[in-house]
Amino acid sequence: MVLIGYFSSAPVFVHLPAGEALLRLSIAHAAERMQACRERSQEELAKLPPNMRAAQDCPRERSPLLIELEIDGRLQLRTEALPAGTQRDGLATLYHRLPIAAGTHRIVVRMRDRPQGEFNYVREETLNLAGGDSVLIDFNASRGGLEFRR
Repeated sequence: MVLIGYFSSAPVFVHLPAGEALLRLSIAHAAERMQACRERSQEELAKLPPNMRAAQDCPRERSPLLIELEIDGRLQLRTEALPAGTQRDGLATLYHRLPIAAGTHRIVVRMRDRPQGEFNYVREETLNLAGGDSVLIDFNASRGGLEFRR
């Protein structure tokens, strides 16, 4: 019984050291397809069984997500998240925790969800973080893309 009493209050668990805040990057997103859909010709459709005659041929493979996280002008993370599944047609997911010093920081997150080109989602915020604060950087396409939540 003494052991239960001791372990219910000790050892003390410290979530974050004093004077540190936490950035959490959590993204699950189905990126654009690697190749665009194409229209099948009448000859191609005629060769297919009736139950397979879709007018468009759409390859399943999706593009990986390219994500960058910059804090106060310094690149802290640059990573690629691959789509799930044997056909690479599922969601690309990423979770990354980054402890940072408390204080005011300029944070820039960039994400590309297409095979080529520039980043198509960019979000920049200046955050004043106190010790123990936790900020989630998330992606929600219906709300315009990248967002910061406390």
